[in-house]
Amino acid sequence: MLRKIALFIGLLLATFIPAFAQEKVELFGGYTYMRFRSSPDENMNGWEVSGQYKFTDWLGGVADVTGHYGSVSGVGTSVYSYLFGPQVSWPARVSPFAHVLLGGAHFSAGGSGTSSFSLAIGGGIDTEVKHNIRWRIIQGDYFMTNFGSHTQNNGRLSTGIVLRF
Repeated sequence: MLRKIALFIGLLLATFIPAFAQEKVELFGGYTYMRFRSSPDENMNGWEVSGQYKFTDWLGGVADVTGHYGSVSGVGTSVYSYLFGPQVSWPARVSPFAHVLLGGAHFSAGGSGTSSFSLAIGGGIDTEVKHNIRWRIIQGDYFMTNFGSHTQNNGRLSTGIVLRF
């Protein structure tokens, strides 16, 4: 019985340790700025968190969540987004990447809110700081939302830390 348990644990370790050694998961967290194209246009600051699972060393799937905060015409405003999609990257010490992310966004101002489809198309550059720690020097996205009766063609910039597992 003990040999079967030891064999089972050995097989589990042999299966999962190489997966972790391949650094298939990346977690990003950092600061983000968005130029929100409302009427009037506003500058919004906030946070961004994303996770990527790498299917190969150059192709992954990303889940991205952001929160931006500001004031439109003197009213406290927030825009949250939740996006998903593919990301391609160049596996190197300095690693450029590009992605297309689809999902939703929620706009809230003065106690009322609305949700819409959203889209982010962009990319950036990560650089290795230390083994399994990277700095996302910059990420730039065209960030489309559709609140109300018209489309907002926003821009967003982000920077922060990427942890690789």
